[in-house]
Amino acid sequence: MSNLSSLLTTALRCPITGSPLTQIGDTLLSTSKGPNGESYSYVIDEGIPLMLATEATIIPA
Repeated sequence: MSNLSSLLTTALRCPITGSPLTQIGDTLLSTSKGPNGESYSYVIDEGIPLMLATEATIIPA
């Protein structure tokens, strides 16, 4: 499991919603919902957050 520094996680924002992100295991989860009530998650691969909007995992409402 990759733990990002608190300074980094404070600065990161979801590229879709613009909301802060919360780290859960090896993923970052958006703290605000999208237009249809969905959430977005992003993988952390070897300590590097992969934050491309096109690569986001959509978590249905």
